[in-house]
Amino acid sequence: MNAKLTDLKNIISQQMAVPGFFQSAIQGVKTAKREQTSGFVNCFCYPSCILVLQGAKEMFFGKEKFSYSSGDCVISCADIPIASRITEASQNKPFLSIYLELDLNLLANLIIETNIPNNKTDKFTPIAIAKIDENTLDAFYRLGLLLTKSQAEQEILSPMIIKEIYYRLLTGFYGKQLVEINAKEAKANKIARAIQLLKEKFSEKLNIEDIAQYVNMSASSFYRNFKKITQVTPLQYQKHLRLHEAQKLMLTENYNASIACYKVGYESATQFSREYKKLFGTPPITHIKELTT
Repeated sequence: MNAKLTDLKNIISQQMAVPGFFQSAIQGVKTAKREQTSGFVNCFCYPSCILVLQGAKEMFFGKEKFSYSSGDCVISCADIPIASRITEASQNKPFLSIYLELDLNLLANLIIETNIPNNKTDKFTPIAIAKIDENTLDAFYRLGLLLTKSQAEQEILSPMIIKEIYYRLLTGFYGKQLVEINAKEAKANKIARAIQLLKEKFSEKLNIEDIAQYVNMSASSFYRNFKKITQVTPLQYQKHLRLHEAQKLMLTENYNASIACYKVGYESATQFSREYKKLFGTPPITHIKELTT
């Protein structure tokens, strides 16, 4: 198993001439390379399966700390705010990983196809880390190898390999959580649907009662379960969405801070600057300069 992990690391390393986070030729498959350690960065962890090939990282989800390194598989089944940092990386031995987006609709179809029952977990958590098993590693190895093949091979074979990875995840250590978040009457699924609604309407004023009604929950139950799963309140979650979207607008659309803040739903530039600094550590103008230099 170690030999296959090393081979996959070499394949991914050869695909990446410079550090960065890149979309590969296969939809939903990304690769990451970092040559230096970093401080904590606030970001979102989206539904995904990440296999670390070299180096190490740390992550805070709420008050819980996770550490992961070569051979570890990081699985998230919901959009959750986290803080992470790279703890082991250098030019000679960079941090390397392969990232697979999880399509929850495809997962739901596979659950129906395979008749996997919803055996509810005692404590639902949207994120988990464990050493990758041999079967899942074998599928990831073939997915990585496919990155070196022709476009025709990638288009034909990648859906089958990705479906196999989904199956391995569903039948593995984290399968119960993946099944539960796709079970329509489960609280985890209701919160996932509420998150999707918040993502679509993040710039609008938040009404807890309306969102709770949308997912068929009482306001108190919705608030309690939302915080339990995401580690933040719905209002805090909306702030994260707005601030990250504003950062994106400033970085990719060259918006200044005053325009970006109104685009994402803020009514006060002063409040926006204050909350931006609280989340990212520095005011928006300073932070964007740091990210682009």
